[in-house]
Amino acid sequence: MQAQFRPVVHTPFQPAWWLKHAHLQTIFAKYLSPKQRLNTVAEMFNLPDGDELQLNWLHSNTASADKPLLILLHGLAGDINSHYIQAMLAQCQRLNWSAVLLHFRGCNGKPNKLPRAYHSGDTADAALVIAEIQRRYPQQPLVAVGYSLGGNVLLKYCGEQGAANPLSAAIAVCPPLSLSACAKRINSGSSKLYQRYLLGRLKRSTLLKLKQFTDFPLPLTPEQVQGFASIEQFDEHYTAPVHGFKNAQDYYQQASGKAFLRHIQIPTLIIHAKDDPFLSDEVIPTPAELSPYVQYELTSGGGHVGFVYGSPLKPQFWLNQRIPAFIKQQLAL
Repeated sequence: MQAQFRPVVHTPFQPAWWLKHAHLQTIFAKYLSPKQRLNTVAEMFNLPDGDELQLNWLHSNTASADKPLLILLHGLAGDINSHYIQAMLAQCQRLNWSAVLLHFRGCNGKPNKLPRAYHSGDTADAALVIAEIQRRYPQQPLVAVGYSLGGNVLLKYCGEQGAANPLSAAIAVCPPLSLSACAKRINSGSSKLYQRYLLGRLKRSTLLKLKQFTDFPLPLTPEQVQGFASIEQFDEHYTAPVHGFKNAQDYYQQASGKAFLRHIQIPTLIIHAKDDPFLSDEVIPTPAELSPYVQYELTSGGGHVGFVYGSPLKPQFWLNQRIPAFIKQQLAL
């Protein structure tokens, strides 16, 4: 049974006075977030096309029907070591909630078995994993939390599922809901700093694939891959063609989550920061684009998956409180 939507009243986010700038929020969140030592259980999940992806499980001591099981979806080039994933897993451990991280294909530190990888609109793998988790744990409410790219995937999935959604609630943090505009945003000004980092990771994984497959399906050389100067170029010459899109713009149009928001029929929270250096203002939905099940929150600050407040000696991470509060409210815990 789907949870009834319950509007949540809470204290809005106020950035730390010493981290007012968006870049400071974005960068310092990674380095200030406490390093957690969490014991997760890795599972290789087989996919119908012969590929696989890795799930990392954090099991609570007392799993029961009144406690949620969280499904986490990371961002572009993310993995279990991403600070926001570590933070949410640690929070689940404190709350005695079970959780599982879905690594997108090839994101667990090892190349996946096929030339293809993953992308911002790749909901098929998530749908298979969620269906399997529902089969294994039919009595537990399932809640998914997606960050950045993972947030876009999650919202697109929820829109596609409509009333048949097996999730009880969903939370998307900083999702790039308008991919074309966001690709241009991250290729401008000081945001190029982040593009350089992400593009470097994407290039490394693609170069490994070129070595792995002697019959690689695209006419790409290592020199061409090394020459990509933007994420949009990478998407034009690799992401789009290897995943069956005509070009980058076709991929962006079909994969952007914004068009799917009106079809969502489970309680859903979307969090954006107005100063996010990764995202364009075009990600901000109008009221007409939102389903009545969606609660949209736009903070003035917070950067990209930052949202740090508190003092320099005791920084606090707002998402660690905001996300569980929404889940508890929707599930009446």
